[in-house]
Formats: sequence, structure tokens, C-alpha cells
Amino acid sequence: MVRKHNIIIPALVAGLLAGCSGGSTTPGASGTAPVLAATVGSATSYTSAKWGGGGYVTGIIYHPTSYNVMYARTDVGGAYRWEGNGAWTPITDGIGFNGGESMYHGIESLAVVPSNDQLVYLVAGLTTLDGNGHRQNGRLYASSDRGTTWTHYDLPFPVGGNEDARAIGERLQVDPNNPSTMFYASRTAGLWKSTNAGQTWTQTGLSSTVLTDAQIQSIGNVRGVEQVIFDNSTIYAAIAPDYQQAAGLTSILYKSTDGGTSWTPVTVPSNVIGYHVPHVARSGDGYIYIAFTEGSGQGASGPGVLYKFGGSGHGESWSQLASSNYGYGGVSVYGTGSTTRVVLAITGVWNTTDPVIQLSDNAGAPGTWREIAAGMTHWGTGTSGGWVDDVKIDPTNKDHVLHVHGGGIWETWGASSTTPAWDVPLNNFEELTTSALTTPPAGASYKFAASFGDTATWLQTDLAAHPTKGPSTDWGNGYSTDVLWSDPTYIVGSGSNSSTNTAYGFWSGDGGTTWSFFPTLPNGAATNLHSQGNIVTTARNNIVWAVPNSVPSYTTDNGASWTSTNLPSLPAVGWDRGYRLVVDRKNPNKVYAYDSAGVPWNNTTGKVYVSTDGGHNYTLSQGSVSANLAPNAYWTTSMVVNPNVEGDLWLADGNAVYHSTDSGASWTKLSGFATVPANGSTAQLQGASMIALGMAQTGSTYSAAIYVVGTMNGVWGIYHSDDGGATWARFNDDTHQFGGVDAMAADWNTYGRIYFAGAGRGVLYTN
Repeated sequence: MVRKHNIIIPALVAGLLAGCSGGSTTPGASGTAPVLAATVGSATSYTSAKWGGGGYVTGIIYHPTSYNVMYARTDVGGAYRWEGNGAWTPITDGIGFNGGESMYHGIESLAVVPSNDQLVYLVAGLTTLDGNGHRQNGRLYASSDRGTTWTHYDLPFPVGGNEDARAIGERLQVDPNNPSTMFYASRTAGLWKSTNAGQTWTQTGLSSTVLTDAQIQSIGNVRGVEQVIFDNSTIYAAIAPDYQQAAGLTSILYKSTDGGTSWTPVTVPSNVIGYHVPHVARSGDGYIYIAFTEGSGQGASGPGVLYKFGGSGHGESWSQLASSNYGYGGVSVYGTGSTTRVVLAITGVWNTTDPVIQLSDNAGAPGTWREIAAGMTHWGTGTSGGWVDDVKIDPTNKDHVLHVHGGGIWETWGASSTTPAWDVPLNNFEELTTSALTTPPAGASYKFAASFGDTATWLQTDLAAHPTKGPSTDWGNGYSTDVLWSDPTYIVGSGSNSSTNTAYGFWSGDGGTTWSFFPTLPNGAATNLHSQGNIVTTARNNIVWAVPNSVPSYTTDNGASWTSTNLPSLPAVGWDRGYRLVVDRKNPNKVYAYDSAGVPWNNTTGKVYVSTDGGHNYTLSQGSVSANLAPNAYWTTSMVVNPNVEGDLWLADGNAVYHSTDSGASWTKLSGFATVPANGSTAQLQGASMIALGMAQTGSTYSAAIYVVGTMNGVWGIYHSDDGGATWARFNDDTHQFGGVDAMAADWNTYGRIYFAGAGRGVLYTN
């Protein structure tokens, strides 16, 4: 069900529409009033389709006094809160994380305040440099209600929540004695301090060096200052070798005894000079356990060395506890004295026989370590190894240990056992990047087909259960799928295998029970492993594949051979680009190809081509040329067809919505949608970037409900029309923005249900 309300945007367009049911007056046509207003708006509920993890969790942090409160951060999917109720709560889905701000779903660091369990801080930003090689500063988000609502402040330096070494942590530290004072270990500009809870920042006396854009590009993967450690009245800062060299510092560890005004180098053991510090942990008796690793980044290469550092209270002594040929990811401690429990994460391990989590109950003393994860019982299949770059002991239960990896979180409640069992605490934790979604006609055996980054392609048959039907379980990317409308058991798709860096196409003729891979690939497919293209089917065996940066090809024998279409080649524009194909479901001999022109600054316009022979040969629609479609990137544009009416097309060119009722021969531009340019740290809000059609409202004069991702009256959101675009209502609201929408499809069984992908948030659906 969708909640009815009275927010109605007046009629926007003249000259609509063919395809209305019952032969009633065309809604919104010039000189007539709309027959039916858009009577529904915001969805009443948003639910995650079940997957369970799927992406890289880069850090976990417990609140030090309210032990049931825990937070997790991810590289592209925002942050989550755990309160001991059996499920995670996503906390970055609302306002401040909208359609122009998916870059702030990359969380580089988290911090909490010991004296107030309601306060939580995030530092967000995907990359230090944008696609043009210019720095883009990050943001600090502050919440006084555990992440239910947020205020954000622009930072004077960039952050890299999705860059190499993104699990280093935690870069943000709140002074435990003065919660309004905090420090940030930045990648490119040294160590910063705020005395007003993150509203404004100044560099500390550690270094005034700020890397230029050219220096950042030259270094490649900047780590900068890595750690801040409070030790009574002394503050320690760990510095990565790249920034140490650029700033002319003499050690990878410095200390300050005057609140960060001045700093002096600390001598580190000779065998870790030039190493990185991914994580530290301070025990209650004042010892600091520091993991050193020669390499840096997710799954960092070794050697790794663990030291116990005396800190300011123990004469700054050093004791080596462990070493490994592998890299060390994280370290955590529980207790004090000689019986301190220490757990140490070994990262970059993929073999089931290699160490993953090492444990000592003797303060890490050499010879007291044992393995508690590798070779143990794990949920499902495989091992809990991989990018094991953070590990935490539950402050209330030393037998409860959690660690991150490239696909989520693992935990055990039996760390003291000689053979601990491990499970995945991922209820409502959904971090998948989604390239494309496809819904079948009503009555199909599956809800949708999803093309995911890293986890390939899957059919979702049960929204509350992990999907089991897919063409490959290998680590890889799904790019596109399509379903034969007259027979939804026939499914086609494209993707790539990340392990072998090879492309593939596939098909199923029995609704996903079995799958076959195309025996050959069309021109360009082997070298263009990107998502800026798609694949469609017009009949069993007849498939058209628009490979990125290539002329589309077709096959009539399920990929045994391929023939190039007559579509024009796509000139390079600096970004990957491709044709967007859609099949006319009423007349599958018609296939439409949309070239969005690739980039906004391209000195041309978007164009639509039409095929009447099943996608083999195409003719340019002069009407699309006359429409003057804006040039935009592939991922900010969309085209769909109404399956109930032949020739009924909808197109979003990034700036506006267009409608054609004559198979693309002519196009009508709808008013109301408009792009809002970037301003400061707020990214551009596209006027109309995505469109989907689904089951119509009962009694509607148009045979499909229309959903558009775009901006109206300066407000970004998902907008909805029941009358063929004559009137619109906002479908989402400020608390459900999800960092933008990366893919969307509407359901043909249930009115008011869309499936959509938030930024790194898996697939969500509405009622």
C-alpha cells in the first residue's frame, strides 16, 4: 500500500498520451483537464530484499560504556547501528545523503563519545580526487540521537572512504576528557583539530604540509596520518611513510603533550621503520598494542609485526609480541595485566589453512597465540578470511569476537573454545552495489533479476531469503539482464569474472534453474568490462548486446556467433559510454537504441535509433534530433517502454523527461523536472536520471504507473505519476534518500512497489 496525501504538482505537459486504458480523454492534453490526478505519494514502507552483507565493511566500533551500542562503517554503503535487538539499522539513508550526495556513503571514520551514548560522528567522502583530478573535500556528520538525524559540516580536506587503506582506523578521535575537542588524521593535509565538535578545523603543529593535487596523483594511494591515540595527557600520532617523506618528518610515530600544539618524534623499533599502522588498541592498564604492516590497504601485504608499547605511563617501552609473513589488519584487547586477551587479525588470507584470527590470553606474550577462525565451522560455505582489516572483542563478553572482511562481518560467541563456530550477523545489513534491475511480467516465478558489483547476477525469488538462482557464484560483476516478455523463463545477461578479468554473457531457458554461457563474445566485449552497456532479447535465441564503447552486435543462436549492427560507432569522450537498448514488448521486432552522448560537455545531443527487424538494423529518429536531448553520462540517463502499448516510450536524458507514443518518431518534453547545479560540497542534482514503469493504479487512465528519479522545484527524489505524467507526487521522503538511486525497476504484480538500489545499499522495495 502507498500512503495517500494531497501533495499534487499541477499538470506539467501538453499533448499526452497514447496508451490510456478505456479510451478516455488524454490526460493533460492541451485544452483539457487531467482525468485523474496523481493521488498517491510517499511509500509507506521500505524493506531490504534479503542478501546479507555483500560488501566491504571497513570498521566496527563499540560504544565504550553503553556496550549494546555498536556501529559499522562501509566503503560505499554508509553506516549501520547495532543495539542488541537482532538486526542492524542503517543510519545514513536520510537527509544529507540524497541523490547528489552518494559520495558521502563512503565512510572513512567513525567516532563516539564515552560520556554520551547518543552522540556519534562520521567522516564521509568516497575519494580524495574527483574524476578530473581535483580534490573534493569531505564532510563531518554529527548526530545527537545515534544516527537518526544528522547535521553536517564541510571539512577543509579531502577524505577517501572508498580508497586504498580505507580500513585504517579510527582516523577520527574524540578527546575522552573534552568531547568538544576532536582530532582527524587526514590523508593529504596532516593532523587536524577541532574544539567545537567538528564545526571548524585547524591544522595542528605536527606539520603544515598540504599535498597538492599533483602530489596526490603522483603518490597514487595516499595514507597520510593514520592514527591518533589518547594516552592520558599525551597524544600519539602514527604517520604513513608517504606523508612522512612529503612532510619531512623523521619518524612514523610522534607525540604531543600540549594538546597538539607541538610534536616530537618517538623512536620506533628498527624492524618497523617505514611500516604502516592499520590499527591500535589501548588496554585499561595503559599499554598500547600497535599492529605494524609493511603494506597498506585492504588485504595488506606483510610482513606484519605486533608490538606492546608502554606509552606515557610505562616509559615508552617496546615489546614485540608476534610477527607474520602476512599483513596485520586489526587488533583488539580485553582486560588488564598478564591475562589481557588480545585478538589479532591476519589480512589478505584466502586459503582455509592459513591463519585468520589469532588469540592470546597472556597479553600477547610470544608463544601464547592460537588460531580461532581458520579451519573452524563457518556459516554457509567458504572461509571467513579475505580483507580481515578490523577485529573487535565485545566489551561485555570476551568470548564474543567480530571481524570484518570483504563481504560483511563474521562473529563467534565461543572464542575460548578450541574450535569456535562462526556465523554472519548480517540481518538487515545490505551492502551491494547494483548496476541494473529487471522485473518480469506479472506471474513470473521471480521478483527481479539484479546485476551486482562483485557478487554477479541473481534472481530474487523470495524477498526475505538469500537468492539461490544465478549463472555464476564466482567473484565478479553483473552488468545487465533482460527477460523475454512473452516467456519470462528465458533470461539473458552479461557480466565479468574478477578473478580472471574476463567478460561473459549467459542465458537461461528455464527461469534460472540452469544456465549456459555464450560460447563466443561479440566485438569489444573481451576488453570493455564495464557497466555502461546492456543486453536485450527479442525472442529465444535472438539477443542484442550493446557492449560499452562498441557497436552493438546481435546473435540468433544464443551466442554461437555474432553480427555487428549498423549503429554508428561511439567516439571516445573520456568516460565509458554505450547504447541503452529496450525492446518493444508488444512488438518485439522493434528495438530502440539510445545514445546519451556520453558526457555533459560533449558538443552534441542524445539520439534515439529504431529497429524494426529485431534489433539487427537501425534508423535514426529525426524526432529525437529535433527534441535536442541533453548530452549526459550513461548512468544519469534512462529509457523504458510501456509493455502494454506498442511504441510507447519514456526517456530521461539527465535533465528532463520525454515521452513518445509513436515508436520514437516524435518526442514530447515534460516540464517540471530540472537539474540543480553543484554548490559547494553539494553535488549536482540531476533533473531526471532514471525512469521505471510498473503496474497501474486501478482506475487509472494510463496503463502503467510511472516513477522518475529526478529533481522538481529544487527537491531531489523519486516522483510518481498515475495519469501518464500529467501530475506528479513525490514518492519517497527526506528520511528515505539512500544516498541516491543507482538502479530502479517497478513491479508488474503489485501497484506502488518499486525495486531500487540505494548507493551501496543493496536492493530495497516499497509498499
